[in-house]
Amino acid sequence: MTASASDTSNPLQRAERQAQVVSALQSALPAHALLWNPEDTTPYECDGLTAYRQRPLVVALPETEEQVRAVLQACHRLAVPVVARGAGTGLSGGAMPHAMGVTLSLAKFNRILKIDPVARTATVQCGVRNLAISEAAAPLGLYYAPDPSSQIACTIGGNVAENSGGVHCLKYGLTLHNVLRVRGFTVAGEPVEFGSAALDVAGLDLLAVVIGSEGMLAVTTEVTVKLIPKPQLARCIMASFDDIRKAGDAVAAVIAAGIIPAGLEMMDKPMTAAVEDYVHAGYDLSAEAILLCESDGTAEEVEEEIGRMCAVLTASGATATAVSRDEAERLKFWSGRKNAFPASGRISPDYMCMDSTIPRKRLADILLAIQQMEQRYGLRCANVFHAGDGNLHPLILFDANDADQLRRCELFGADILETSVAMGGTVTGEHGVGVEKLNSMCVQFSAEENAQMLALKSAFDPLGLLNPGKVIPTLQRCAEYGKEVVRAGKPTYAAAFGDLPRF
Repeated sequence: MTASASDTSNPLQRAERQAQVVSALQSALPAHALLWNPEDTTPYECDGLTAYRQRPLVVALPETEEQVRAVLQACHRLAVPVVARGAGTGLSGGAMPHAMGVTLSLAKFNRILKIDPVARTATVQCGVRNLAISEAAAPLGLYYAPDPSSQIACTIGGNVAENSGGVHCLKYGLTLHNVLRVRGFTVAGEPVEFGSAALDVAGLDLLAVVIGSEGMLAVTTEVTVKLIPKPQLARCIMASFDDIRKAGDAVAAVIAAGIIPAGLEMMDKPMTAAVEDYVHAGYDLSAEAILLCESDGTAEEVEEEIGRMCAVLTASGATATAVSRDEAERLKFWSGRKNAFPASGRISPDYMCMDSTIPRKRLADILLAIQQMEQRYGLRCANVFHAGDGNLHPLILFDANDADQLRRCELFGADILETSVAMGGTVTGEHGVGVEKLNSMCVQFSAEENAQMLALKSAFDPLGLLNPGKVIPTLQRCAEYGKEVVRAGKPTYAAAFGDLPRF
């Protein structure tokens, strides 16, 4: 039985399959680590993309690598789909369960195994929180650079799956640039290791393949990350602009001046209003957009770079600039940006966060296009960008209890993603494809390119059991989407989700 053939809504078949899987896993896990009753599995029905939900057949909560291996071997023997899950903070449905599969929760793998201050590395289990690594390394004057907004909760295993970034990824890189080694298991339960603690690795170096693969190739259990020295000083500029285009052009001007800030973020007026009401960060509510530009390093380096950035921002049309006077004020400036998502949750029942990436010079173009889309779809959108690398995070505000609003939100999201592709960008930056962006993958990639990606997955997972039905669209799906585009006269997202369970 293949993964696709096992996907059925027949209650009797589901019950029989569930009993078979539970029986097989009972010999691999203690009783408390195996869940299958609805009241126990419902909390696992979605990740941070809450609009689409599916209860898993079974939830496994292993506590040791040997238990992970035993679970995978049992599922492989029965041809049961497996979806690995970390903290569930993902925003693209990457951890949404399979209706006839096992959700493999790795939440109990939460130990920091080793911190090496000489090599400047940390070896941690996959369930360790992103922020916990920096907290543990802080007494040694070190920290882990990638800092997604969810870093207080998200896990390093999830960061590896999505190739997460954060506000400081412009200078210090994404997860890919800060991980040395990933250990785990194949779908058949065979131990596998990608990368190395050394400068090179024997054989093919597949580390960049597994990072960002969204749990489709292997199950991660242990990660070795790079640590870097904490900078002596960091200061942040808050710059206000009375025009979105001026703000977008200012981002490009900073980079063109040869400056690589530690962070370069942009928020539009609706977003600054939402976060200011929530955290009182001191944002200029009259500005059409604000930029947060950070410099870090020695005191001399920071002073020189802050001066250069202020000059560029002023020349680009900034109506006001404020430079943090101390660490408390710097953190205050960043508090709004870090709390953009919860602030949006205070002003709307639900939101859907897009994650496309565009060339920096097109920032103003995409923002103006999104404003037109707000009118077209009758929904509000608050925007926050990793502006330095062109990674957009538009938050479409809607009510998931209203079926028509959800439909319009899907259309709005697809329009943003596919407009980004038309502007020379991509459909995702750091949140992954999951189930959310499957149709838009048909727009960005040709049938041949998608087939090549499926072939790579097949090399690791011939039966297609790891996180099936996500990330890479099938030829049939793309063909159906193409027909829908022709019928509608424009890209439409609604048909893509016809087979997904809705909230």
